[in-house]
This record gives sequence, C-alpha cells and structure tokens, in this order.
Amino acid sequence: MISAQQAPFPNKIQKVMEHPSKEEETCEEQYEAENCTCSSACASSTAESGSDSPVILKILQNWVPRVSHYFDKEHYTYVGHQIVIHESIEHFGAVVWPGALALSQYLESNQEQFNLKDKKVLEIGAGTGLVSIVACILGAYVTATDLPEVLENLSYNISRNTQNMNMHKPEVRKLVWGEGLNEDFPVSTYHYDFILATDVVYHHAALDPLLATMVYFCKPGTVLLWANKFRFSTDYEFLEKLCNMFKTTILAEFPESNVKLLKATVREN
Repeated sequence: MISAQQAPFPNKIQKVMEHPSKEEETCEEQYEAENCTCSSACASSTAESGSDSPVILKILQNWVPRVSHYFDKEHYTYVGHQIVIHESIEHFGAVVWPGALALSQYLESNQEQFNLKDKKVLEIGAGTGLVSIVACILGAYVTATDLPEVLENLSYNISRNTQNMNMHKPEVRKLVWGEGLNEDFPVSTYHYDFILATDVVYHHAALDPLLATMVYFCKPGTVLLWANKFRFSTDYEFLEKLCNMFKTTILAEFPESNVKLLKATVREN
C-alpha cells in the first residue's frame, strides 16, 4: 500500500530545476493512465493518512554561486556547512542529480521525523557522495557504496568534506547491486537503520539486482528513503515492484524537477 504524508518544510529561496521533455511527459502520462496500478493505489490510499496528496515541494537553492577555476566543482550549503562536490562527466554516478538534492534538502528540513544521529546509514549508488555527506553532518554512521569506477571520486568528496568535522568517520565501499551481498555484507554483522538511494532508477539493465539489493538490506526496523526523477515507463514499473515488496509512502513530490521521494519499510506479517 502506498500512502501520502505531509511534512513541515521551511520557506527558503526556491530554485527551479529543469522541466521534463515532451517525450518524458507523454511517457509519464501514458504509463500512469494505462498501466500503473501502483499510482492508482496511491491515490486511493491518501485518505488513510489524513492528507489529500503528498507534500509538494521545490528543490531549493542550496547551490552556492562561486567564482571557481574548476568547472567541475559545485558548492552547496546544507545543515550550516559548505559542501564542495567534485563532479566528472566520465560516469553517470559522478554527477549530482536532482534526486540527491531533493533527499539532502528533505533530511535537513525533517530532522525530527528522520533523526540520523548515531544511526547506521547505508547509501547505495552514492555517486558524488552529497547525500552521504549530509547524513554524516546529521550525525550518522555512514557507509557510502557504489561501483568500483566511481569510488575514487566518491572517496575524495567524502574525505574532503568530512575530515575536519566532529562526526563519525564515514566508510566508502564497493557494492555491485545483487552481487556478493552475503559475502561482503553478511546479515549476521550488518544491520542498517536507514537505506538511502537517489536517482538509481533509469535506463539500465540492473533494475532487478537493484530491487534485490534493497530487499536484502531492508530488515524489520530499517527505513528506505528513495528519491528519483521519474521519466520513463521503466521508472514506474520499478516503483510498482517496490510497492509489491514493501509498505510504501510517498513523502514528497518535486514537480518542477519531476522527483518523487518515497519511504519504504518491510511489511508486517
């Protein structure tokens, strides 16, 4: 079941992100109208939460304009800290995507609802590390994971932005979705309070291994927070599969960037 949940949000400077293309809009409308039972389930269940719809937000201007000699560095401010992110055009995972901004913003603004202090947090598909850095600043024990080719840039960003702060030292590890989970992250040793994922669903061949990875790490008591830009029918198909596996709540939508933020937990027996 999907439900919708309102959450408090501060009034800050608003940043308008890119609009979806006509092709993306058509794909979304057609899929929702013809195929997505998950979307209709969401619409029918909002009354249970006492809300007509998910909270509607905009991605705010936490990006800080700076004169820099490096075109591949972006400056952000979250939780009172300036964060400098080194990007690379060589890998999809080395660029800050809208979902990372949305989740970072939401975690900053909803610290009472999602208190990360001293919690064990795993980010899958961490990319540039922005969300993991924000989670570190909020006091979590963070393990940031991604593919081997992304780890060098991920490690650099996390180390650079957390090395002089009084916080739990974050860890960076390789994680290929669906591969070696029992060997690298045995259930007897590893349990996480939160699983974070942003913009991990797009046109790629690893969607089933991604879902299997989410299922593996989400145990009773674990909260999965997933923010994603929805563009294609495959995005909605993945969402529907997620809904079938977990109790799922749409926390927020960012229409101008086409991002949805969802919370998923293990269903009670």
